Amino acid sequence: MKKNAELSKRNLIGRRVRTIRLSRSPSITLEDLAGRMAARGVTLDRSALGRIENGKRYVLDYEAVGLAKALKVRLRDLFGIE
Repeated sequence: MKKNAELSKRNLIGRRVRTIRLSRSPSITLEDLAGRMAARGVTLDRSALGRIENGKRYVLDYEAVGLAKALKVRLRDLFGIE
């Protein structure tokens, strides 16, 4: 199995991050999201966030918490848990 295919199976929230980010009015850019993350003590640049959204990078637990806070959603919303 290719490494990218393996990573995409390990990234459960990337597509939801993109959907939530773009659904905001106005939409949040990757650069803005990187800034929001930095303000919360989580360093992820625009490129890393793009790889997360494209399923090419997995997300660590503290990064998932930071993403939820930066997007102002519950952590369970990123995972699609009802």
